[in-house]
Amino acid sequence: PPSDQEENVEDESRQANIRQAQTQMTDAEARIIEMLRAQSIGNGNGISSVGQSSSGETSNDQQHEAGAAAAQHLLAASNGRGRYLRDTDGKKRHAFWDTQPMFSDVNKPASTSPNTKEMHCPVVPNKLKSELRQDPYNMPKGFEWSEIDILDESERSEVYELLARNYVEDDDCMFRFDYSQEFLLWALAPPGYNKAFHLGVRSSKSKRLMAFITGVPADVRAYEKTKAMVEINFLCVHKKLRSKRLAPVLIKEITRRVNHTGVFQAVYTAGVVLPVPVSSCRYYHRSLDPKKLVEIKFSQIPPRMTMARMIKLYKLPNETDLPLRPMTVEDVPSAHQLLVKHLQKFKLAIVFSEEDFAHWLLPRDGVVSTYVNVNKTGEVIDMCSFYHLPSTIIGNPKHSHLNAVYSYYNVATTVDLTSLMRDSLILAKQNNIDVFNALSQMENDQFLSDLKFGIGDGTLQYYLYNWSCPTMESKDVGIVLL
Repeated sequence: PPSDQEENVEDESRQANIRQAQTQMTDAEARIIEMLRAQSIGNGNGISSVGQSSSGETSNDQQHEAGAAAAQHLLAASNGRGRYLRDTDGKKRHAFWDTQPMFSDVNKPASTSPNTKEMHCPVVPNKLKSELRQDPYNMPKGFEWSEIDILDESERSEVYELLARNYVEDDDCMFRFDYSQEFLLWALAPPGYNKAFHLGVRSSKSKRLMAFITGVPADVRAYEKTKAMVEINFLCVHKKLRSKRLAPVLIKEITRRVNHTGVFQAVYTAGVVLPVPVSSCRYYHRSLDPKKLVEIKFSQIPPRMTMARMIKLYKLPNETDLPLRPMTVEDVPSAHQLLVKHLQKFKLAIVFSEEDFAHWLLPRDGVVSTYVNVNKTGEVIDMCSFYHLPSTIIGNPKHSHLNAVYSYYNVATTVDLTSLMRDSLILAKQNNIDVFNALSQMENDQFLSDLKFGIGDGTLQYYLYNWSCPTMESKDVGIVLL
């Protein structure tokens, strides 16, 4: 754990950052906005800062912050920023993450954790249950641990409210993630899930849910080795408690609980660079309803461009080329085999059981959409999928939600991937989607340019907890985490 001196330094730095953020955008946010503005000028994609009027003049600070939040939403950047100090040589030193069993440079293991120099093995050897910490980590005074029953509607509503109000950093931003209760049920209750890994922190007095972190089981293959892991997600702390340093305690406690089940590895993603990513993927986005994006001030009409030309630029056919239809239970066996074979191409992937596949890919209205093409015998030969993650629009009289989807798992065998993904865009448009997002992973580079996806400035970092293996290119990543 960090020393009192480290905490004081971090808190002083944090307060300075907060004061600065109240009057201007962060450098990262400014870069996002400038990238989007340049992108819209350079290739006419129409994505730009909310903080500009149609004349190109800069608006007030609140609009700038809203524009940054909008860009961060579109690029799916994490709401958290890593807490770190700097060594005398200027290198970043993370007060918490440098103590964790994360693989570092093979020639220079981190001095603060017993990292291994070997590959394809745990950084820290697995422990016997008797060697693990038996009691939960202590909470700050006034707070207590709480296991969340995600199947209980009232408790699920509490999670929804916490995420809706605190998963985006700025209360005044114009766009706010809206993880529906149906989405949470899908994301957090897969086969074999453990209620103990849906971990909350409540106020001892009011019993209000103030923080949350989750883990769900997954068999993950990294290169040639498959390990039982957990996918860590939804780390969220109420804004008023950010100074309590609850996040490291949440991570340590869920790690302790997972370890007690005999699992010692995890996979997770973040929009920030922590020690040490196994890979990084860039976000791309494709406008489907440019008129609405302009109306909600998420985009602006680029110079030398009219609304009519923007609409024409992004216009899609009304019908798909392939005879795609929603996947059904009967399609699961052959679709499962199709995806399993496809994922063998990649160095990092989920090893789906048929039961897992059915849970994650069978269509759920407003949550996940999967379409298949079958041959004469009913065998699935092509499939495309995307999951839905809308945002509420704050203060717009005409529109209440920004409807976004994210590319999930796609396999093309009878056509090229570009043709399949063009059909996927058409299907998303038929579902009244405004923006279609995709990562530079798997074989996605084959279609991003041809289908007019605009490159994002943010990256999504992939991490393996307590597992050492070589880093990999984004095209080698075959995992899509929510």
